Amino acid sequence: MSNKKVLVLFAHPSQKRSEVNTPLFRTAQETEGVTAVDLYREYPHLDINIDREQERLRAHDIIVFQFPLYWYSTPSILKEWQDLVLEYGFAYGHDGLALKGKKLLCAITAGGREDAYQSDGYNHFTIRQLLAPIEQMANLTHMEYIAPFALFGSRTAAEEQRIDQHVARYRKLLEQLVLNQIDWESAKNAEQLDITVSSETSEASL
Repeated sequence: MSNKKVLVLFAHPSQKRSEVNTPLFRTAQETEGVTAVDLYREYPHLDINIDREQERLRAHDIIVFQFPLYWYSTPSILKEWQDLVLEYGFAYGHDGLALKGKKLLCAITAGGREDAYQSDGYNHFTIRQLLAPIEQMANLTHMEYIAPFALFGSRTAAEEQRIDQHVARYRKLLEQLVLNQIDWESAKNAEQLDITVSSETSEASL
């Protein structure tokens, strides 16, 4: 199987306060075969270069939205990016087939614990249900939506010493995306991606 070109679009408006997303993005920058873009750094005034972003999409096979979950949604720049870049005639509508067959997934951090993101939990919805607008965006633009990769309880991840392990899981996921070693059918149907990494062997299970 041929390698895939992976594009990570990182959106975090308060990186100085980030204990998890900053090392995750650094890992994306260091992974061969991955193009890592810090949207807030490139567009501090939200003046998104539509042509450049559309060309990036054309040049890559797999798109990863990396962001902290803010009020059950994305940081504002990622919504602005979608509004401007995914134009009619490019991403959807008549002749809008530029993204057909590409894959999209979200790599997110959530402050609440995992049991809060259940139908009977504090937030009333699963993480995949909360990301349904992005999943439908993928459907409309002819992309294949992949289950999200998530870290829950991000507020306490540092004190609980869970960050290094999650960074290792993210690195493994990105490497497998590049090498096209994902069971795509399982990944499409899962509630979330479960990437396991041990000290002896590294493996992904979905």
